[in-house]
Amino acid sequence: MEIAITAPSGNVGRFLVGHLVRAGVRPRLLSRNPERARASWGDLVDARQVDLRDAAAVTEATRGVDALYLVVPPGEVDDPVAAYAAVGEAVAAAVAGNRVPRTVLQSSVGAELREGAGEIDGLARVEEALDRIAGSTGLAVTHLRCGYFFSNLLFELDAIRSGTVAVLRPTDEPFCWVAPADIAVVAASLLLRADWSGRRVQAVHGPQDLSWDDALAVVGNVLVRTVIARRVDDDAMRVTLASAGMSRAQVEAVMGMSTGLREGFVAEQPRTPVTTTDTTLGAWAWAELRPALKASG
Repeated sequence: MEIAITAPSGNVGRFLVGHLVRAGVRPRLLSRNPERARASWGDLVDARQVDLRDAAAVTEATRGVDALYLVVPPGEVDDPVAAYAAVGEAVAAAVAGNRVPRTVLQSSVGAELREGAGEIDGLARVEEALDRIAGSTGLAVTHLRCGYFFSNLLFELDAIRSGTVAVLRPTDEPFCWVAPADIAVVAASLLLRADWSGRRVQAVHGPQDLSWDDALAVVGNVLVRTVIARRVDDDAMRVTLASAGMSRAQVEAVMGMSTGLREGFVAEQPRTPVTTTDTTLGAWAWAELRPALKASG
């Protein structure tokens, strides 16, 4: 079985590669920096240098593939949503041209809105590109609509150390949080199976919905320190992001991931035993956040 993975060293990919290797698969890893993958996995993987924005390179790299796991990494460009859309079109063309039987996209809760969710709108464009291919060719595609990654807290180390994390959502509003490792488990289960077809959506909601107040209480318990959430005004956050050098499109891409999914948003896929995964925030924080905080200062 030939399985290709993009972003193999990312938050999900680094776990997914291990699952496939242990299942006896030699995955094809598509990366701009294949040396990193080779250093970790050696001959257990087939690491190839590929820029997902290069349609011809993507087509060549996915030739003969039975299943593809697609992660579209955020690009450092002026318009992130347009960049996602461009990659989506390139990969969809490769999937169609090579008749890749099954594609699993790492998407996000909120992509169902199609507009108004910032950078997540870019994933919506990728979903749409793959859906057109699935509809016209009969090739299978599954969109994994994932919750908010626990690992996003690693971008807040200084704020956590200070005791206050600035957020855009109401601090008592629950939403789904998930461990990247759990997404990898779901992804592996789909990539290793050949008995599904058509266009599917699979939510990955983590173990439970948590508000920012809930999540930071868990973090505080693990770190043995007080950490609270402080809601900030949208315009004030825009000023902060712009002062960091972000373009207007970049600012709105970041903002929309919170502002578009708050105060009344309900995910298209409900929480069920199928969408619920195992790793708790407390377990993740002990294993990853605690050592990261210590190592950073």
